[in-house]
Amino acid sequence: MPSVNGTQRAASEAVDQPNPSIVQPADVLAIVQILTNNHIGYAEKDPIRGQDAINTFKEILEIARDAEVDFILLAGDLFHENRPSRTCMHQTIALLREYTLGDKPIGFELLSDPYDGSTPGFSFPAVNYEDPNLNIAIPVFSIHGNHDDPQGTGPEGALCALDVLSVSGVLNYFGKVDLVADEAVQDESEKGIKIKPILLRKGTTNLALYGVGNVKDARMHYELRSNRVKMYMPEGGDVGEDDWFNILLVHQNRVKHGPQQSVPEGMFDDSIRLVVWGHEHDCRIEPELVADKEYYITQPGSSVATSLAPGESETKHVGILSVQGEKFQIAAIPLKTVRPFEHDEAFVAYAASQGRCSLDDKDSITQFLKEEVEKLIQRATQKWKESNPEPGEKMMLPLIRLKVETTDAKEMTNPVRFGQLFVGRVANPRDILQYYRKKNAERKVKNNPDLPEEDLEDWEDDDPNLLTTNDRLAKLRMANLVKQYLQAQNLEVLVENGMEDAVMRFVEKDDKDAIKDFVADTLKMVGRDMRSKEVDEQDVEDHMLQAKEHAASQYAEARPVPREKTKKGKSKQKDSDEDSMLAEDDDQMDLDSDGSFQQPKNGKGRGKAPAKGKGKTPLFDDSESEEEEEEEEVMPAPKKRGAASSSTAAVRKTATKPTTKAPARKAPAKSSAKGPQQSQLTFSKAGKTSKPIELSDSD
Repeated sequence: MPSVNGTQRAASEAVDQPNPSIVQPADVLAIVQILTNNHIGYAEKDPIRGQDAINTFKEILEIARDAEVDFILLAGDLFHENRPSRTCMHQTIALLREYTLGDKPIGFELLSDPYDGSTPGFSFPAVNYEDPNLNIAIPVFSIHGNHDDPQGTGPEGALCALDVLSVSGVLNYFGKVDLVADEAVQDESEKGIKIKPILLRKGTTNLALYGVGNVKDARMHYELRSNRVKMYMPEGGDVGEDDWFNILLVHQNRVKHGPQQSVPEGMFDDSIRLVVWGHEHDCRIEPELVADKEYYITQPGSSVATSLAPGESETKHVGILSVQGEKFQIAAIPLKTVRPFEHDEAFVAYAASQGRCSLDDKDSITQFLKEEVEKLIQRATQKWKESNPEPGEKMMLPLIRLKVETTDAKEMTNPVRFGQLFVGRVANPRDILQYYRKKNAERKVKNNPDLPEEDLEDWEDDDPNLLTTNDRLAKLRMANLVKQYLQAQNLEVLVENGMEDAVMRFVEKDDKDAIKDFVADTLKMVGRDMRSKEVDEQDVEDHMLQAKEHAASQYAEARPVPREKTKKGKSKQKDSDEDSMLAEDDDQMDLDSDGSFQQPKNGKGRGKAPAKGKGKTPLFDDSESEEEEEEEEVMPAPKKRGAASSSTAAVRKTATKPTTKAPARKAPAKSSAKGPQQSQLTFSKAGKTSKPIELSDSD
């Protein structure tokens, strides 16, 4: 099922027609664009589904080997857990060693510094195929996602499973963001997020790989509105600034979960040619042209179903991306080892009106549901035979999910007991059925001890009394339970929000030092506040309370409390990926009604790049409202995330002109007018070396 799409640049206008086929194989960079969100290790203890993720990952590597690709791209969530089991690590390293090592010569040249981002204190390079001690046939480049992001503390900073694979020599880990506490950095130009490219060349094709590992949405928006996200663009030498084919890998929310919980599609500059979007599980691998932009977005989706949502039931593909000069095309290849999954919906009241069941008879309703499930199994079997015509190919047990609207039914069968009828025929017999009622239907959930009262809207139309245990647990958020417990305690020193985050890092990321580090940091902050005052012994408790309130205000400024959700008049938008990252709303970020960044009020379109030596227009005016000045934005002290350097990328055959540092930000002056908000990522055009530039809408 090949598909050809692409872009062909002109100096003044974008071409929205597909490019002609690439005709010079010697200059073509062929890339296997692996389906992001491989989630190796998902349900690994399930006797039926435990090997699904690793089997599909093996198939993808086989496709790469048979197609003789130049290298492989991964856009995050290679692993499902932050600390994968020894079995997962063993299987993954074994597969990468089996399929990516060999005598096949590397057909492209590395133009950037192979030691940029290497492990401090060791002599081997960061790019594995530049190591003379390794024999790499197919390099693998990967960023981290929200499931396998760096965590923990230590002399090497926060580490993740990809760091282990990188030093093992089987994978090239890039896009690691160095988020250092603001107070630990004196130079303003060294703060924020810095994105440096990996520069590759094959014949006349010059490729720049930019990667941004997953960053929590609240922090990402803070960095964006603070104008502290910078990209390094290669310039000078024998390659013109417009001759680079720039690919950006991101792993963020694409579907809007709230005004602060997604990255707008149109925020990237036109210098980007293709955005590979991770995190979302829907397979939309066909390149999609962004409205009013000149670049395309491809969303490979996941290679394994981690939730029984409609988006996961779509056919999953891997893409062979070919790049030649300014042209590109993607050939979509369906995956054969993905477990069949069929999703449908049934309405009991409608079936009763058709005479297929009776609303007063539970047995007739059960028989109706049984017939519907049988249809789904037959549909899955038919699709399997069409995609696997080889004789003797044994079909995998399918995943079946039937949502059942039960508003008018008096009694329903137990979904777990119902699933016993299909043991040995489906892969998920315990959660085939998902009951729900109409939104306005009367339901009694106030006395349900397992349902947090302030999160009733999370259940929407679902009746918690009719859901399976798995569905009930999936809808409960551990963060809400922790928050309720902390609110019930009388914490005199620790900040509840910070303690909640520390507990969640301990639970979800298995960061055993999270709580200890938070307590130590809080005690230092409170102690410093107490020592700065003359405190009488009788007033110790009052001053401790004041110190805690001061610490809480600082934490709230960096991590604003979410707005209260409106339950009436607003419909919630859901992503098909139920494990999508959720972050807090940010009240200080000005957005348009559709959730996108506001354009500057006094700007007229997107400005052109400045001339050499000239300064850049700041992201914000030096004036902000009085209300915003009262609360100074101070981010909490995050743990150091890796040892990524803030220096510019070293490029062979280019001038060695020193990098121009961005000027430090001045303190905001009082004013009633707000400055313009960032609307897109842009590249710098000044200078003759790879230069860091601030992201703004008017360069």
